[in-house]
Amino acid sequence: MTLREDIEKAFGAAFPIMLGYVAIGLPCGILCSSIGLGPLQAFLLSALFYSGAGQFMIPNMWLAASPVSAIIASVAFVNTRQMLYSASFAPFCQNERKRLSFFFAATVTDESYGVNMAHFQLGEWTVRRALLVNLLSQSSWTLSNVVGAFVGNAISVPLAIASFAMTSIFICLLCSQKMSLDNIVAVVVSMVGVVACKAVGLSGPAILIGAVIGVIVAFAFSRVHASLKARKGRAA
Repeated sequence: MTLREDIEKAFGAAFPIMLGYVAIGLPCGILCSSIGLGPLQAFLLSALFYSGAGQFMIPNMWLAASPVSAIIASVAFVNTRQMLYSASFAPFCQNERKRLSFFFAATVTDESYGVNMAHFQLGEWTVRRALLVNLLSQSSWTLSNVVGAFVGNAISVPLAIASFAMTSIFICLLCSQKMSLDNIVAVVVSMVGVVACKAVGLSGPAILIGAVIGVIVAFAFSRVHASLKARKGRAA
């Protein structure tokens, strides 16, 4: 199998992702420019960090006057799901070179995960093709952010729209989750935690505190719920 064939197959799989990244990469670049990031910084952020949700969160939390520690921790929490995405590809990387597998795992995102996993399950995919899908998608995202940063110098983004951008990212992440009872508990408790923090004047770290409380309560609920089901099973 030739490199040209791999590129053609990967481009066909990645093209819908690339188009979608143009649509959200441009406003992300504009948002980044609103906090003083230029095209070069937008390029480096997209090339080295490469997290759509995280890159939207950083300028929005900065505009909301959140402390740097809260921004770092919140972005880290949101991006922990990427480790699970990468781990799920481990069976397909067993016979591949470690360096190739590393770069593939390091560039997985929500969208490329879905596309690559579907092709792997059909038995027609390789790690090299999957990596090319990731890199093509990242190239589209990076270029769109850079263009958005250039455009942002001439366009001002209202703070109300900027604030909703981060909210919309969380809504998208929520909609992509399986609505199990545990997840519902996490969502409800996190929302209550954020509202409570803002009510007592902790607006900066509100998202971080709410998320941590939601995860802890949901984890405890999951353990108790599983224990009760096990007891009922033994009693039956």
